[in-house]
Amino acid sequence: MPSFDIVSKVEAQSLDNAVNVTTKEITNRFDFKGSHVVINLDKKEFVIKIETEDDMKMRQLLDVLVSRAHKQGIAPEAFDLSKEGSQSGKFWKKDVMVKNGLKQEDAKKIVKVIKDSGLKVQASINDDMVRVTGKKIDDLQAVIQLCRSSNLGIPLQYENMRD
Repeated sequence: MPSFDIVSKVEAQSLDNAVNVTTKEITNRFDFKGSHVVINLDKKEFVIKIETEDDMKMRQLLDVLVSRAHKQGIAPEAFDLSKEGSQSGKFWKKDVMVKNGLKQEDAKKIVKVIKDSGLKVQASINDDMVRVTGKKIDDLQAVIQLCRSSNLGIPLQYENMRD
C-alpha cells in the first residue's frame, strides 16, 4: 500500500550555515559598523541567541537571519519570533526558537485537515511525524497539495514515499 511521511525538520548544518552567513553579512554592513551584535546558535536546543544595541537593529538582524535561512532551504515558519526581546542593561536580547519536529497538537491539526478533506487515505501519528497511507498514489499527492495549500503555520516536508 502506498504511503509517505509528513515531518517538520530543520537540518542543524543548514541552520549553522545560515547563522554564519548572517554574522558575516552583519559585520560587513555599514549600519552595523562599530555596534555590538552577538549571534550564537545552540545546536542541541535549536535556539539562536541574539544580542544587539537597540530594538531597530534587532529587527534588521532578524530580517537578515530569516532571509539567509530561506536561501539555505529553511522555511521562514521554522523560526518562532513571537517571544519579544528584552532589554538587559545597555543591550537587547532575544532567544529565537527554531521549530524542529512536529508537536502533538500540530500533528493533530494535520490529521484533522486530512480527515476533513474526504480523501480515501488514512493518517496516523507516529512520534514526531504523520504517516499517510492510501490505495492510490494520486490520493497521496492530493494530500500533499492539500497540506501545502492549508496554512498550518509550520514548515512541512514530505519524505519516504513508498509504492
